[in-house]
This record gives sequence, C-alpha cells and structure tokens, in this order.
Amino acid sequence: MIPTLETERLRLRPFTPEDTASMHHILNGPDVLKYFPGPQTVTEAQVERMINRILAHWQEHGYGLWAVEQRTTGALLGRCGLQRITETNEVEIDFILDPGYWGQGFATEAGLASLKFGFAQLNLAEVVGIVHPENLASQRVLQKLGMQFTETTEYFGMAVHRYVKFQPDPNQ
Repeated sequence: MIPTLETERLRLRPFTPEDTASMHHILNGPDVLKYFPGPQTVTEAQVERMINRILAHWQEHGYGLWAVEQRTTGALLGRCGLQRITETNEVEIDFILDPGYWGQGFATEAGLASLKFGFAQLNLAEVVGIVHPENLASQRVLQKLGMQFTETTEYFGMAVHRYVKFQPDPNQ
C-alpha cells in the first residue's frame, strides 16, 4: 500500500488513472521538460504509461513518486518522490511541478517530506539529486533540501550536476 503524506500545504498521495489529464497538461507546460532528455511534449497515452510505471515501482521497491496536490483546493500540482536509478542502483529525488506553482516553495516542501520518508521509513543511507547544469531553479531546490553538490558527471546520456544527501545522524 502506498502511504499518503501531508505537509502544511500539500498532500502526497498515490497516483490514480484520473490524474492522467492533469499530468498531461502539467508535463506539456512551458519549460517543464526543457532540461529532460527526449521529446518536449508527451501524449496522454505516455502519461498513462508513466503513472502505471510509477505504481509498479512502488510495488517493486516500496517507494516511488507521489501525486502532489494542494491540500486546500485538491489541485494536482505535479509529482515528487523517490525513484531507483536502475543503471547506478541509487535512489534519486524527483520533482516536477506545474509552472503556475513554481517559486512558491512547493517543490522544497514536497521534497523534504519525500526525504524524511526515505530516511525515516526506508532507512536509506543516501539520496541523490540529478539536475541539468543550466537548471538553476532545481539546483536551488536541491540545496534547500540540504543536498550537497558532488560532481559534474553523466546520467542518461547527458551531462548533469550530481547532489547527495546522507542519512542524518540521529545523535546530532
């Protein structure tokens, strides 16, 4: 079962098929996929497959991406959570939000809840953040999450900045 997390302003909940149209709209928003490899537009069928992969990831690994919604309105803002990078066997924090909600701290708020879940519930040793070198806004979010830059390297066939956050020391 996929847990639901609540923060001050957000609810991180399991995706449902009803989220397809909203996620399709979000993913096709201006600049949303600007720094991602591959096509900059997606079809509803691709979003439906993405949601199915997210749900399968939860079943296989016990963690994954949540649908992020605003608690007061129920509006779907995007996605956030943890996912396994198959090629490196690392756990990555991921967030994609509707551009209408950028710059309001929602990615940081959802990211902090995701990291807390990963460290407290899953006892992960570390979580990485992978971001395009020109994506300064996402780099700032990773920094606000307490992640430290480690190197410029290559993931998914493109140059990226790699950040990492380690399991917090309970004695500090």
